[in-house]
Amino acid sequence: MPDADCLFCRIVAGEEPAEIVTSTDTAVVFEDKFPRAPQHLLIAPREHLDSAHELTERDSALLSECFRLAREVAEQRDIADGYRVATNVGTKGGQAIEHLHFHVIGGRQLGYIDSEG
Repeated sequence: MPDADCLFCRIVAGEEPAEIVTSTDTAVVFEDKFPRAPQHLLIAPREHLDSAHELTERDSALLSECFRLAREVAEQRDIADGYRVATNVGTKGGQAIEHLHFHVIGGRQLGYIDSEG
């Protein structure tokens, strides 16, 4: 169920402005407002889940679709030769928005996660 207080729920519902790249019945891909690389996209499922920690076996189709979208946008943005797909869990894990989402980051040489701060 959508959460009216959740920024990403409002984005996927079209109630909050965002630079939408593509969308499906399952997820929406949009530009990160605070990019950490030349290409930094977010993939947010339409269904509200707080984080990857809530995923279960029933979510296998959702995960498959999110990673299919990651591959699709990487090819569209010409970063298929090297990009990162990441998700954070909880504030201690660096999660800023409590809605499951995946970062697709590329367009420059990426270092180790710890070296990026």
